[in-house]
Amino acid sequence: MKMNSIYYFYILKCDDGTKYYGHTDNLEERFKKHLKGQVVSTKNKRPLELAYWEELETRSEAFKREMQFKNGKTRKETIDQLIDSFPKTKCQGFNSARHLRSLALRK
Repeated sequence: MKMNSIYYFYILKCDDGTKYYGHTDNLEERFKKHLKGQVVSTKNKRPLELAYWEELETRSEAFKREMQFKNGKTRKETIDQLIDSFPKTKCQGFNSARHLRSLALRK
């Protein structure tokens, strides 16, 4: 079993105006899979933008955070405020054209 001290909850903005909520132990690799169309839920919603992420200590915490958003208990206005207040510089490297091209080229 892989031991990891950081897990991520993340939000993607999809091209169709929806949002995708997920969790992972490797944000860069997971985002790369989304961009390449290797995630069924977002395959037809590209292009995607990483809009928000949080670091959590356990997979359980990351999963619980994801479920708070997926089960509808978190209101749309709250989600939009969370995304709007998140420093864009934290996602800048992920969403830059250069970074996206380099991810697409890596296999």
